[in-house]
Amino acid sequence: MLTSIPYSHEANQAFVSNFLDRSAETMNDFRNDKLSYDTMLAIASRIGDALSSGGKLLVAGNGGSAADAQHIAGEFTSRLMYDRRPLAAVALTTDSSTMTAISNDYGYDYVFSRQVGALGRPGDVFLGITTSGRSPNVLRAVEEAQRLNLATVVLCGREGVQAEADYILRAPSSSTPLIQQVHIAAAHIVCALVERLLCPRQPS
Repeated sequence: MLTSIPYSHEANQAFVSNFLDRSAETMNDFRNDKLSYDTMLAIASRIGDALSSGGKLLVAGNGGSAADAQHIAGEFTSRLMYDRRPLAAVALTTDSSTMTAISNDYGYDYVFSRQVGALGRPGDVFLGITTSGRSPNVLRAVEEAQRLNLATVVLCGREGVQAEADYILRAPSSSTPLIQQVHIAAAHIVCALVERLLCPRQPS
């Protein structure tokens, strides 16, 4: 039998207000962190170097971060701020046959590292997204990328990541939804910077 939501209208309004306050505070903390600015600029420069040399961006994550990986790759291959040529990016979260085969044959911890091993080439960039900083399949993919001489980028939360990477961008929160909000904002910024670098907009 269906029952009504056991919270008052006022309690729900307070929940929404509190969530939006925390979201704004997190984004403001991120906005005021100069290290994050420098890191995003460095990531964009490295991705730009890879793409201009015929390389590509590989992106992976789990759950909501899998959706973010697809979102990011789509912004590169299609467009973000304006019309321009497509930029090579691949989300490692979209091929269900590949993902289930690797998971079945080797285990889910290898679902991204096997794809990095198959698709990655020296000079490419691997971008791993893990809100906890502890996702085993993302960490294995970072290791495989390093072994193959790919540049490595990790987006994580306040606690950092349990791996070495060339670039680590921390969202200033321990809350998964808030971390993900920062990650997609940062990814949009990086993609926009790469657009400006490789495909400068022509004056109308």
